Amino acid sequence: MTRRFVVTGTDTGIGKTVFSAALAGALGLPYWKPIQSGLEEETDSETVARLARVPVHPEAYRLVTPASPHLAAEIDGVTIDVGRLTPPGGDLLVEGAGGALVPVTRSILYADLFARWQIPVIVCARTSLGTINHSLMTIEALKARGVPIHGVAFLGDAVEDSEAIIADIGGVRRLGRLPVVDPLTPESLAAAFTANFDPTDFA
Repeated sequence: MTRRFVVTGTDTGIGKTVFSAALAGALGLPYWKPIQSGLEEETDSETVARLARVPVHPEAYRLVTPASPHLAAEIDGVTIDVGRLTPPGGDLLVEGAGGALVPVTRSILYADLFARWQIPVIVCARTSLGTINHSLMTIEALKARGVPIHGVAFLGDAVEDSEAIIADIGGVRRLGRLPVVDPLTPESLAAAFTANFDPTDFA
C-alpha cells in the first residue's frame, strides 16, 4: 500500500522540516521539497537526508534568494513552471515552504498545488501563543480548496488546551506533538517521534 503525505505549516521556521525528517525516517518515506529558496545554509533536503537517512528526490527548483518562492524566483531571474511541480510516484513525503498560503507564483499558492495533488496533508502547528488563530485559518484555507487533511502535528512544549481546541474546532485528527529535541541527532529525533506519535495513525 502506497503511503503519501504532504507536510505544511502554519508559519515559517516552526520546525516542520525536523518533523518531516522524523516522519520520513519512521516510515521510510522518500522525501521531496519541490522548491528550495535560500542556499547559503543547509537546505531542507540536506537536513532530512542527514536526520532521516532516507532517499531524497532533487528539488524542481533551487533558488538562491531566501524569500517566498514567487519573489525568490523573480529576483533570481527564474520562471517557475507549475507543470514541473508534479510529485514523484510511489511512497513519498512532500514538504511545502512556510505556510499553506505561501505564493509559488504570483497566481498560485501552495494550497492550490495541494488541491491539485489531492495527497493527504499534515498541518504542523507550533504550540506557542497565537497558534490557535494561525492553525484554524490554515485548516479553513485547506478545506475551502478541498484539500484532504490527514491531521495536525504540534511542535514545541505541551499546551493542552490549545492543542485540543485546534483539533476540536478544526475538525481534524490530533496526531501528536514533537517536543524540542536537543541535541538533534538521527537517534534522538527517532526516539522523540516514537515516544510521541503512533505509527498506525500514518498507515
